[in-house]
Amino acid sequence: MSTTEAALENLRIIRSLMEKAHIYRAVSAPAALVGGVMALVASAWPVQHALAKNGEAVMCEKCFLATWLVILGIASVLNVVLLAKEAARRSQPFVSEGMRMALRAFAPPMLVGGCVGIGLIVFLHNLTLAALIWILCYGLALLSTASFSPRSLPRLGWAFVITGILLFFAWAANRDVDLLSSDLAPASLAMGLTFGLLHVIYALAVFFSPKLVEVQPK
Repeated sequence: MSTTEAALENLRIIRSLMEKAHIYRAVSAPAALVGGVMALVASAWPVQHALAKNGEAVMCEKCFLATWLVILGIASVLNVVLLAKEAARRSQPFVSEGMRMALRAFAPPMLVGGCVGIGLIVFLHNLTLAALIWILCYGLALLSTASFSPRSLPRLGWAFVITGILLFFAWAANRDVDLLSSDLAPASLAMGLTFGLLHVIYALAVFFSPKLVEVQPK
């Protein structure tokens, strides 16, 4: 395939994805709501315990990592199931060219953020910096799909990036966190504000937005 043919093929795929943008937005909302609620529950307990017990950690570092990996797994499986059901309803293949293009854009920042965050927890015992890396890389992953995804996803990506940067400066400039016996509470608070609250707001915004008429591909 020549460079021109490849460019035309990419344009065709992007156009097809933009025609289905409202479908993907609707499909992603339930998974965002479920993941957001689980994130709020998982983050509230360590923060509440630290406030009541003068910064004392309610779980170990590996438990923190395992908790968030389980939440990621549940939300991801739910998202895959919903996408598969929608593909079956439209009599289209689940792994389409559009999905491959989205994965090529989404995977690099997610892979880097995931590996660096796990390394920070396992080897450097820094939960807060790991949480901030996850937040920023997830936001960048959403922004990487801006050219072909519904506008709500890049907006969610910007919300993660901006909130992640603000939380980073708040954490870096506040030396009181060094006095805590564990940084479980700051890390949990950052995860709850972003993966919890932002996802719930996104899902509610999708649920209460006007329903768009489905565009049939030409």
